Formats: sequence, structure tokens, C-alpha cells
Amino acid sequence: MSAPLPLRNIAIIAHVDHGKTTLVDQLFRQSGTFRDNQRVEERAMDSNDLEKERGITILAKCTSVEWNGTRINIVDTPGHADFGGEVERILSMVDGVILLVDSSEGAMPQTKFVTGKALALGLKPIVVVNKVDRPDERIQEVLDEVFDLFVSLDASDEQLDFPVLYASGRNGYANTDPSLRDGTLTPLFETIVSHVPAPAADVDGPFKFLVTLLDRDNFLGRILTGKVQSGTVKVNSPIHALDAEGKVLESGRASKLMAFRGLERVPVDEARAGDIISIAGLTEATVANTICDPTVTEPLHAQPIDPPTLSMRFAVNDSPMAGREGSKVTSRMIRDRLLREAESNVAIRVTESADRDSFDVAGRGELQLGVLIETMRREGFELGISRPRVLFREDENGQRTEPYETVVIDVDDEHSGTVVEKMAIRKGEMTDMRPSGGGKTRITFLAPSRGLIGYHGEFLSDTRGTGIMNRLFDSYGPYKGSIEGRPNGVLISNGTGEAVGYALNALEDRGILFVRPQDKIYEGMIIGENAKPDDLEVNPMKSKQLTNFRSTGKDDAIRLTPPKIMTLEQAIAYIDDDEMVEVTPQSIRLRKALLDPHERKKASRRKDD
Repeated sequence: MSAPLPLRNIAIIAHVDHGKTTLVDQLFRQSGTFRDNQRVEERAMDSNDLEKERGITILAKCTSVEWNGTRINIVDTPGHADFGGEVERILSMVDGVILLVDSSEGAMPQTKFVTGKALALGLKPIVVVNKVDRPDERIQEVLDEVFDLFVSLDASDEQLDFPVLYASGRNGYANTDPSLRDGTLTPLFETIVSHVPAPAADVDGPFKFLVTLLDRDNFLGRILTGKVQSGTVKVNSPIHALDAEGKVLESGRASKLMAFRGLERVPVDEARAGDIISIAGLTEATVANTICDPTVTEPLHAQPIDPPTLSMRFAVNDSPMAGREGSKVTSRMIRDRLLREAESNVAIRVTESADRDSFDVAGRGELQLGVLIETMRREGFELGISRPRVLFREDENGQRTEPYETVVIDVDDEHSGTVVEKMAIRKGEMTDMRPSGGGKTRITFLAPSRGLIGYHGEFLSDTRGTGIMNRLFDSYGPYKGSIEGRPNGVLISNGTGEAVGYALNALEDRGILFVRPQDKIYEGMIIGENAKPDDLEVNPMKSKQLTNFRSTGKDDAIRLTPPKIMTLEQAIAYIDDDEMVEVTPQSIRLRKALLDPHERKKASRRKDD
């Protein structure tokens, strides 16, 4: 058997939208992974439909390229704080990181999050200032920001002595000189090989492997991905899985071993210490378990995962429209799907309710749970989703605490007053405010997560779509008291049927409508926003009274204002505590949790007592 190639294992970490996936595309092309004439999608690593639509990375992915006789395993990680559970696990299986920073935006909240995790593990970063060809680049200031960030995160002297490259991922060049605007990525490949250490692994010891990622395959079953920490494993070798306490979960054989070659996972006969591989053959082992030789009894240390801060109730759809648009509607199907998600995604926690018809799903943020709901919807599920609520805790003195987030807002100067005022209403405290050039201001707040639920849409309206908001979990802090909810009430349908243009025309004066003529409607469904603070029951199905008298003037054609159609995230952020979002493969409807008006009155009286 030929000697294995020298190895380097690296992760690419960055804030969302700083160009990680585009840079990996260029590394593929310049290492010869893709043929010159091969048709490859742009951002080839973002393979999931939702990733392509949103332009963000949701799932961490492994790949590898070969350059001048060295195999470089690369992990593309998510840049969104909500998917931070992925980043933490990934960093435990690499030996170095490329920290990508936008030449204009600089060090952002997620940069701080991922860099802090990498530095704590002792990894030595390579800093790549990306998008140097931007007209608004401020390369030197951004480098100073990165250095200050490292110092604030207690980086060691070795970590502070980081190599710097100036790159344009889109144009495929990286240089050590900030003034150059052409070339190839060869300087980056050379820096990876010289700066990132080879995996420190014991080839002669017993086989040990820590599970970092979990996938499913229709033919192979569970596929466990991670790094071989010591020893060698061959196809059909006996193995067993240990949990964090060292208890044996199951025994079996390594029925298939796969290594990463470009974008493909290819079967191999043997894997050695330091390799990042996938193993099939076990049915119960999961993330953070140790897969090892049967003689091993001590598990490998797994990185602790930050706990969830937000939860939503996923309930069986009990509206009058239930079962008409989806194929998966029972609580058993929903339960199996959620437990499967929690198994492979360690940042999600699922708890079944006493009535067994709903499930409490806790996660890192609205985006993470929104992506899960959207994925289930596309798989044919129907669900009722409650308003997100934060997870409170108690400190050692028995005082109630709640999660706080660091919020960094980039906004045009003219809108900064409005933003500061709105954040104050939501109990956010301003910690920093500085001009960021080009007529923009960067404002930093420390705010309770509870106050930020549903704020993003309002923020975009207030800043005319020009503001950028980045949020990151900071810590648990003292409970801030009650926070004002939605200022407007809603228009609720008082019957079941189809919306009529004549009735909707009459209701336009009452507020903003969410439905069109001919839309199917049921009693208790929310069809619009009331202009006043109270909820109002209305009849959107009222037809014009027909008489046998012809009117003197010709009837005016009804001209309706286009309704406000909400996306899933907007709907979840909009609803109040006594409301739900009905999610089906074809529709997103807003409704009251209690459809019967008498039940709603009783519930509100009980609440007032």
C-alpha cells in the first residue's frame, strides 16, 4: 500500500456573507479538483436548497483538495450565530483555521464568536482580509480591529503572531502585499502548508474517533463523520461506541469507510490517525460519542455545546383546513422527525408535552428554528407554531435571569435616532456608537433576547431597508421586566368560507389586510392588522345585496390594495402569545390559538383575574 499523503486539516471561519463558500470554490478550481471544462454550480458547497435560496451556509461541510503532494481537508462552516452549534463541534477536528474578514465590514459579532471558540482550543489562525477590491475597503483599520479582537479574547503570543493575506475570493487571488490586485491562491496554499501543523495523532495506538457530524443515507443508514484521533481502522473492523461517561452504547463493525475527495465522499479500505472520515455500520451512536476499538474504555473529551436560549411549540395542525395540503399531519410523524433533527443537530432540544399533541423545540435563535420549520414544510408536514419565547433561568440567589444578546447595527446617520429610540423601548442598552464612514453609524447594544423577537421587520421599515443588524448571544443577565408587545390588534374572521372582494374593500379602512379575494378562510383566522390596539372580529365573506333595481350610475369596479403577504419568519415574529402560525406545504396562515370567540373571551377573563 502506498504511503499516505501529508495532511493538513483546516476550517474556514467568518461572519455571515464574508465570502467563505466563494473562496472554497476557488481553492477547488486552482488545485485541479474541478476540470477546466467541468460545469460546477457557483458556491458548490452550498448544496442544500435553502442554502442556495438564502445565500447562507446552514450545514457544515467537509471537503478536501490536493496541492503539491499535500492533502488539505477543508471544512466550510456556517457564519450565522444560530448555527453556532455546528461551528463548535467542527473546530475540535481541525488543526488550524483561516479567519476570513471583509475588508470593509471588519470584525463583526459572529467573527468574535467563532474566533473565540478557535482561540480557546489553541488553534493558530491565518487571517485573510477578503474582498480587497471593494471600493470602500479599509484594510489597515480592519487588521487593527482583528488584532484588538484577538487581544480581547485572551489570545496567546503565538496566536497573536498570525500570518496575513490579502485576497479576493471571487477573483481567485491572495497576496502578502495589500497593494496587489491580481495573481492566484498559491500564497494561501503555501501559508496553509507551512503554518498549520500536521495532525498530532498516534498512529500506533488503538483506534479512536470522535463523532462530530451525523448524516443519514437511505442505503447505508447512519453516517458518522469526524477525525481519527489515534490508530488505524479497516473496513469490517470490530468497533464500539462510548458515551461521555464511558458507557458502551452499542457494538458493531465498520461496514463502510469514506474519505472526502473534492465534493465527493469516496469509499476507502483504511483510515489512519489524523484523517477526517465518515463511518457507516452503527445504528445508535450519535454526535459527541467516541467510536473506538473494543479494547478502549476511556471516551475522548467532547467540546461542551452552548445551551439553547429560545423555544417554540410545534403542535399538530388542528385548524379546519388540516390535512388538505400536507401528507404528514400526525403527532407521531412530527415527533419522529423532530427527534431525528435533535439527534444530528446538538443545538436543538425537543421535549414532548403532557397531551402528546405538541412539542417544545428549543434552539439558538429564530433563524435556526425557522429553517427547521421551512425544511419540514417542504417535506410535506403541517404544523401549528407558537410565538418564540426565551428560556429563563435562576441564578444562585434564586433571582430570575434571561438571555442577553450583543446587537451591532450599521445604519445611515439619518435613521440612527429612530433605532436608538426603538431599542430603548425594547430594553436595549447602548454600549458603543461610532461613525463608520460613508454617512453611516455603527451602534452596539446589549439587549434582552426577548425584546428582539419580531424587531427585524420593523427595523428594516424604520431604516428604509438600508440598515444591517447582527445579533449574537452574550450571556444570561437580570430579568428586565415587562417589554411592550405589538402595538396593533388584529382583524379576525367570524366565519368560514371564501374571502369576497366586496367585503375586503369595506374592511380596508379598518387596517392592513393579509388575504386576497377567493382565499379560503375559517373562523378565528387572522385576516389583517387592525389600525387600533384591540382585536376586531369581522366578516370577510359578506356579498353585495342583489336587487332587481338597476342603479343609475355604473357600479364602480372594486380596486383593492395588494395584501401584506408574510414570509414564515415574518409571520413567526408577528404573532402574539395567544396566536399561532399554521404552516403547510402550500400556505402560511395566521390564526388565534383558540378559534372559538367564546373560548377566547373566557381565556382573556381568566388572564385578567
